[in-house]
Amino acid sequence: MLLEGWLFGFLVRESRCFSWLGSTMRMDRSCCWKGDFSALLRGKVTILVGRVCLVPVNTALCPVCGCPMIRRGKTSTGRQRWRCKPCKITTLNEIDSTAKHLDEFLAWLLGRRRQVDLPGGGRSFRRRCEPLWQLWPFSPIIDEVHEVIFVDGIHLGRGAVVLIAQTSDCVLGWYAARSENSRAWGALMSRIAPPALVITDGGSGFARACKNIWPATRVQRCTFHAYCRIRQATTTRPKLEASRSLYALGRQLTHVQDIDGAQEWIDAYQAWCTRWKGFLEEKTRRPDGGWEYTHERLVRARNSLNKLISQGLLFTYLDPTWTHQMPAMTNQIESTNARLRQMLRDHRGMGLTRRMKAVFWWCYTHSPHPQPAATILATMPTDATLENAWYHASQTHQATATIPGWGDAICFNELHHTTPYHNTWD
Repeated sequence: MLLEGWLFGFLVRESRCFSWLGSTMRMDRSCCWKGDFSALLRGKVTILVGRVCLVPVNTALCPVCGCPMIRRGKTSTGRQRWRCKPCKITTLNEIDSTAKHLDEFLAWLLGRRRQVDLPGGGRSFRRRCEPLWQLWPFSPIIDEVHEVIFVDGIHLGRGAVVLIAQTSDCVLGWYAARSENSRAWGALMSRIAPPALVITDGGSGFARACKNIWPATRVQRCTFHAYCRIRQATTTRPKLEASRSLYALGRQLTHVQDIDGAQEWIDAYQAWCTRWKGFLEEKTRRPDGGWEYTHERLVRARNSLNKLISQGLLFTYLDPTWTHQMPAMTNQIESTNARLRQMLRDHRGMGLTRRMKAVFWWCYTHSPHPQPAATILATMPTDATLENAWYHASQTHQATATIPGWGDAICFNELHHTTPYHNTWD
């Protein structure tokens, strides 16, 4: 009989044949797994199969010993009171709905539903989700090597930008900074394994950071941004013949498909530079007596293209060593920026801190392995956590009153003040 009970208990634990028990019963090993059959006399154990107790799913477990508890009356407000016989303690079965509220909060934040359309005009929703704005979803460390990574920054206001790195499938990292500079880019890139190729729009400071953090990674300048640099100098309706010729070359740049086409484009561009060399060297005297280039915008466009060609950043994607065709533009991350801007427009009216957190949440939910809501609540830091860390760091570094390891990131105390403060970010 004992062997039959043990065998049936094994089947209950391991087989799906008894899935009909799942909706009304659950297994509890804490009380009689090691032969403690006195569990039949404790709590409300309905069935003892082998060494497994099957108890109703609505039975609370003791927070001390883990055994099933019994009902013991109700409180004055009508809540169920539970008692553990072995421990002789009485408690209430608290239900923590914070994880469910976080899922609700993210569904609203990443969707297009307005708060006024929620039940009660959104008042109950705002009350439930107000504590969730305290969370900071930080980017994970990416140790998986990706072949291609796209990088860019989305500006949220004057002096506030979120730098983003992503693949064609997911977001790998994000970092808040005052501006696009080498230290901020380095802080973002240091948490990501170096890829084979990185596509960039030529943001300031990225080249230096890439040289220091990803020295073996090859860089491709987005050809569309290079064309935009030409278009900015010539306009779409140029008047001068030199501008018309350069604008035509710029439009051809985005359609280069092979190494022969790249060489033909470079030859045509060098011919343009030779033909208009004297024209570009013309200078005009300024009112203060100094000199400046008469066609300064064309000169800047020429210098920018010369730098890209000399450094080999314009046609890296056409290198014959690649096993397959590489991207030449930052279309994927520009699509991400467009979706982020649409989210901020859908929920317009948020302050800088909440706009930044909204971007962080979008990036986190599109990261390779986002954690469930319960794990997020247990691991992600809050405003109070960062404020405590800031306080202890400021006590250690009295001379500077800053956290040296943060670099050019936006400091926590600049976004949170206990007294009225004029916010000049927006």
